[in-house]
Amino acid sequence: MSQFVVSARKYRPATFDTVVGQAHITNTLKNAIRNNHVAQAFLFCGPRGVGKTTCARILAKTLNCENKTEGIEACNVCESCVSFNNNQSLNIYELDAASNNSVEDIRSLVEQVRYAPHSGQYKVYIIDEVHMLSTSAFNAFLKTLEEPPSYAIFILATTEKHKIIPTILSRCQIFDFNRIQIEDIASHLEYVAKSEGITAEPDALHIIAQKADGALRDALSIFDQIVSYAGNTVTYKDVINNLNILDYEYYFRATEDLVNGNIPGILMLFSELLNEGFDAHNFINGLGSHFRDLLVSQDAQTVQLLEVSPAIRERYLAQAKSVNAGQLLRLMDISGKCDLEYKSARNHRLHVELALIRMCNLSGKTSEAAFLAAEKKNPELISASKPAAVTPAVKPVVTTPPPAVPVSDNSKATSQETTTPVAPASTASTASTASTAAANSIEVKPEIEAKSPTTATRSPLPRTGGSLLKGASLNAGVKKTEETIAPAVSSGEIARSPFTQELLHEKWNDYAIKQKSEGKPQLHATLTMNKPVLLTDDSIELIIHNQAQENLMNEEKAALMDYLRTVLNNYHLQLSTRLVEEAGAQEAYTIKEKYQKMVEKNPELEDFRKQLGLELDN
Repeated sequence: MSQFVVSARKYRPATFDTVVGQAHITNTLKNAIRNNHVAQAFLFCGPRGVGKTTCARILAKTLNCENKTEGIEACNVCESCVSFNNNQSLNIYELDAASNNSVEDIRSLVEQVRYAPHSGQYKVYIIDEVHMLSTSAFNAFLKTLEEPPSYAIFILATTEKHKIIPTILSRCQIFDFNRIQIEDIASHLEYVAKSEGITAEPDALHIIAQKADGALRDALSIFDQIVSYAGNTVTYKDVINNLNILDYEYYFRATEDLVNGNIPGILMLFSELLNEGFDAHNFINGLGSHFRDLLVSQDAQTVQLLEVSPAIRERYLAQAKSVNAGQLLRLMDISGKCDLEYKSARNHRLHVELALIRMCNLSGKTSEAAFLAAEKKNPELISASKPAAVTPAVKPVVTTPPPAVPVSDNSKATSQETTTPVAPASTASTASTASTAAANSIEVKPEIEAKSPTTATRSPLPRTGGSLLKGASLNAGVKKTEETIAPAVSSGEIARSPFTQELLHEKWNDYAIKQKSEGKPQLHATLTMNKPVLLTDDSIELIIHNQAQENLMNEEKAALMDYLRTVLNNYHLQLSTRLVEEAGAQEAYTIKEKYQKMVEKNPELEDFRKQLGLELDN
């Protein structure tokens, strides 16, 4: 049985033209050889598996080739090329600095540099992982690196350029290698597959290229692994099963459920992923990346940023039409916060599920079909949840048809309005009113009262198949004008419910108390000292009295607005701050303000500071 050679070695580039994804490097080196402007020392920098050592070997081989081609490539025929291909060249030395990093190793190398080559024009020294050299070894290498013999060329390769001392960097020509693009890796994998007689799906090669993270060597190693698993036919399913990668299909299904507000559907999908052994953190990260890809798919200029196969690209373009950019930004914001707080959460599953439910509520609607199906399966549970969804602020509204119908003495209908509010004395009286209205063909609709500073407005609760959705639809109200009740929010609109100054102050105080319990006394004091003012339905203003309070509010503004928009169910809400300094204030709040107060009292303090060259802390 012949010995197996991994693809990373078998298909290692042997010429400049076969190097993948580093044309800016190879063209520069070829022009330097053509014009006889070859430097004495090179430093090749870049991540792993991008071709640093390969380019160093190709450069060394081409420099000593006796019959270079017109394209400045090695001929592979002359004595120097043949000896190099057989690993017998005496003019090329490779040193691994990771294991030979002492001063003695470098001194031994410098001793060899003294001797001219027996054949060929150059002696080339390739030092890999050069950042592993000790400081003493670097210093011992400085003089030789700066003034080597005319026949000596040094090629240093490293993945950590920042660890190399500046005196070494200043003596080298520095070449920065880029991560290889996904398309270039996929094309090279396709070439390798054809050379090996392997049938591979394009989607499968794209997944391997993405998994390699810009390293061609990693991609070839993964390719060998998949071939060992699947044989001579590599499919998309083989790749995701072997590498334990989440299929794109899961993200497309999850996005569809989130856009449609299908809470049961997304929770069941998440449970399915966990049962299959996928990590919840990876899922929420992948979901955020999926939202990003949908966002760039909505514009013809940014669609090229999608690093996926053509078939998957078409699916992204199709789904991007069903969701707007504003909703995608809010979905990305929730997924990002879930990612940041994941490690600190004690119950990881619940943490992700809550984030998914918040995403569903952004749609402004719930999946009616899903909850109708749940009602059919367990009608007692759904009906039992209806009274619990009505808070003391909810008042039933009796809607009568054009013909007059008898109404009880406690609620007299007027001839000007078709809706008359009836104040319930208790839960039992509410149920009695509803049953009486049903007997007289009167429709009972729940409605929430919201008082504004001028006129009273009401927001109806959305209806879901004739039943109230417990705990999920109370805060999904829709804006109502003074004369008529607007229809339910459509799928493309953003939730916007009116609220009063009193409700705003109540939620503001709740947030302040929460900050105190979390160990933020300064923020709690600022929030309780300053109360917001409701300017319009969608904007509030906060008046603050010093720069320190303004800085504190700027840091907390994002979290505060996210809380207010959620509890007030108004995602158009905006907060502005206005600095109004108190008259006669004697106390300075920031370091600079304190210093200015001191200088006003004693101007010589400023001269003293300048003499000593002191600076104020920010």
